[in-house]
Amino acid sequence: MRIQAALVESPGGPFTVHELDLEKPRPDEVLVRITAAGICHTDLTMRHGWPAARTPMIFGHEGAGVVEAVGDAVTTVRPGDAVCLSYRSCRACEQCRAGHPAYCLRSDLNLRGVRADGSTPHTRDGSPVYGNFFGQSSFATYALADESNTVPIPDDFPPVLAAPLGCGIQTGVGTVLTVLQPDAGSTVVVFGAGSVGLSAVMAAVAERCTVIAVDPVASRRALAFELGASGVVDPAGGTDVAAAVRELTGGGAHSAIDTTGRPDVIRQAIGSLRRRGTLALVGIGGTAEFDLMTVLSNGIRLRGVIEGDVTPADFVPRLIDLHRQGALPIETLIVEYPFADIETAARDAASGRVVKPVLVHPVSG
Repeated sequence: MRIQAALVESPGGPFTVHELDLEKPRPDEVLVRITAAGICHTDLTMRHGWPAARTPMIFGHEGAGVVEAVGDAVTTVRPGDAVCLSYRSCRACEQCRAGHPAYCLRSDLNLRGVRADGSTPHTRDGSPVYGNFFGQSSFATYALADESNTVPIPDDFPPVLAAPLGCGIQTGVGTVLTVLQPDAGSTVVVFGAGSVGLSAVMAAVAERCTVIAVDPVASRRALAFELGASGVVDPAGGTDVAAAVRELTGGGAHSAIDTTGRPDVIRQAIGSLRRRGTLALVGIGGTAEFDLMTVLSNGIRLRGVIEGDVTPADFVPRLIDLHRQGALPIETLIVEYPFADIETAARDAASGRVVKPVLVHPVSG
């Protein structure tokens, strides 16, 4: 079938929309008509570091839409179902069997740009186009997904709200509810008030925690306040962030979340914790250095977190329930863009102008 997709033609290149051909779904695949797709920081990071040999490439891993067709082996969804797409997992390795598919031993299923057998279902004028990003590549009008990352949602839940649930929102909320599990009345400090960080703020506020948000962008600090944060810190201008957090929390936070992946921020996060506090590392980054004796002497726990350590099939419905209860007002984060304006949306996200851009497709028929 003919589809439209936003391609990155070379590492670091812009998103440009082209017509492609897409194969019919294989027995274990689900064909989804994409109605909305969130832009995540991971999409922007990966397009710069993606290997040239696997271009042109289709990114996008926060898709929502309607099932168009399913392969013969698919049993969990059927044509006409509204769905949210998330990350893919093998469902067979020890981590998947233990209920932690975010740490699936087949992480390559999400990041190789091809199917498990090395094939790609996309072509342009007979030449291969790479995709299968997080088992979906949802920067397109149609995507082929897998049962493991296709989650049925209520028909009346807006796809613009559903799209970011599959990665950014579940990462922030899952880090709080599944990993940190803070006690009511405890203190949580969130470094980076993007979509992941602000989702974590919402979740911690819902758990009746005292929440501090750290971000250099004034509008994002203001939004954190609106969402229930008790205090904010501007890290600009030589501010001693750790000292500021310790003062606001009366001796340091019980838990901290770093969404930035920046070594300097991670050091600040460690310094902001009270003894036996926990730092959840969520942001993508490289090498970080910190004072080992500070961690040892204070009993600090460091915990890496992927996708909130959640199972999407179970957690996405929980997120929808939280939204309907008023505890997860994710609409405050979202700005809609027509799919054709994807490069503008990406630039606005990279500059910090918007928190969560969501691409929308024209209503068909």
